[in-house]
Amino acid sequence: MKIEVWSDFVCPFCYIGKRRLEQALEQFPHRENVEIVFRSFELDPNAKKETPLTIHEIIANKYGISLEEAKRANADIGRQAEAVGLTFRFETMKPTNTFDAHRLAQYAKEKGKLNDMVERLFYAYFTESKFISDRDVLLALAEAAGLDRTEAEEVLAGSRYTEEVRRDEEEAAALGVRGVPFFVLNRKYAVSGAQPVEVFRQALEKVWEEEQQTSPLQPLATDQGGTCTDEGCSI
Repeated sequence: MKIEVWSDFVCPFCYIGKRRLEQALEQFPHRENVEIVFRSFELDPNAKKETPLTIHEIIANKYGISLEEAKRANADIGRQAEAVGLTFRFETMKPTNTFDAHRLAQYAKEKGKLNDMVERLFYAYFTESKFISDRDVLLALAEAAGLDRTEAEEVLAGSRYTEEVRRDEEEAAALGVRGVPFFVLNRKYAVSGAQPVEVFRQALEKVWEEEQQTSPLQPLATDQGGTCTDEGCSI
């Protein structure tokens, strides 16, 4: 089973949804047969790398609410994060552009380190309050994920993996993805948002059961015709 996950590293529900899916997988008896692939999605491609605004002020401006209302909304998200074992530090979060982080994740995917890189980027932003568009921060995260620092530096200094990021985003648009997280299971079913663990578990079971119940091929001829097996060919 293949699960594709479109997400952004500054999206709180993407991190919460990731953890809920992982918790559902812990309860899924066939989890060793599940492959998770994270796909790129920028909530705000035009976001500046640096801003003088806090995350509370950004939310207040975006939704036209008061600063106190924004803080209460973020506190509620923080409680949802705590429920799945995550710690969100809104007071010290550093809002930024995530394009380079996505390019780095694409590089990590090529090297077989995608899942580790994605987790480190989420944790760096939400828990460690790191500036995940900063070159040195990204290089340290890449190195911690087992990637070659020199090669990662070459990636970030140029434009490599730009096409891969854009391709993921174009595919998301083609699928009708308007918000993240967005989970696609075997290109047959979609789960939108950070759904409860039970919803993910039911989705996993449904897809698995349907894959096992695939109808056998129906013969279109009554005799076997000329065939060969490992024991020889019919004459």
